[in-house]
Amino acid sequence: MAAIDLLIRPATAGDIPSMRAILAAHDEDGPVAAVDIVGPYLRHLVEHATAAVAVRAGAVVGFGTALDAGVARHLADLFVRPDLLGRGIGRRLLEAVMGDAPRRTTFASTDPRALPLYVRAGMTPFWPSLLLEGAAVLLAAPEPSMAVEPADPLRLAALERAWTGADRRSDHAFWASQPGADPFVVLEGGEPVAFAYARARQVGPARAIDRLVVRPDAEPVRPTLAAIRHGARGGPVVAHVLGPSPVLPALLAARFRILDREQFLASDAGLVDPARLVPDPGML
Repeated sequence: MAAIDLLIRPATAGDIPSMRAILAAHDEDGPVAAVDIVGPYLRHLVEHATAAVAVRAGAVVGFGTALDAGVARHLADLFVRPDLLGRGIGRRLLEAVMGDAPRRTTFASTDPRALPLYVRAGMTPFWPSLLLEGAAVLLAAPEPSMAVEPADPLRLAALERAWTGADRRSDHAFWASQPGADPFVVLEGGEPVAFAYARARQVGPARAIDRLVVRPDAEPVRPTLAAIRHGARGGPVVAHVLGPSPVLPALLAARFRILDREQFLASDAGLVDPARLVPDPGML
């Protein structure tokens, strides 16, 4: 494809239906069986992050999104219409949304064609990111010293800023706005040791741990399991767990099963602590 045939421009809210159609072509979006998760997610990135579309002959044929996650610039999405893969569209979109950011992260799908593009863009494959599902009631009850209480997103944004230096107030407002959102803090001895967001899913009865962060100096397993148990509301729950996390053996021992696998890539492995983050792959 000649370069003149392709226009890369900022995405607008009017492009979201075309972006969703491309996601659906990759089996990354489908009928809204319960609540709409994908639409608000894309709208948040278009309005608050960097989003670009590739246009050919007046039609959107690909899109990319990236956001400032504090620790790094995070590539949230990079999708090209399946019949146009391998023509350099993804590379141009990647350049448009990542710019010259030196610190970079992303989660790659199992499609092997994505990895060379990300490696050439300065990101190294480090760990698998595993999507697990299970019955949280099979997890041990939290110790008496631990408690969970609801919290508003401003409080959770302040905790993240204190713990990591990242100011992500607009992202916290988004996580708290998700359907069935449950923002909460985990306390040990009355002190915050973790915070998390849980929400409904677009398909199926399981709730999702949207994102969970453990305080840098805290033991990670107990608060993470307490958060997963609380966020499930007594039913099934899904969570993304990074491969080196010490929580993984505990979840597998409780008969959680692996539903899917992605690959975490970064310009530096030290940007993320896999023991203290249950990520939102789209937003880190």
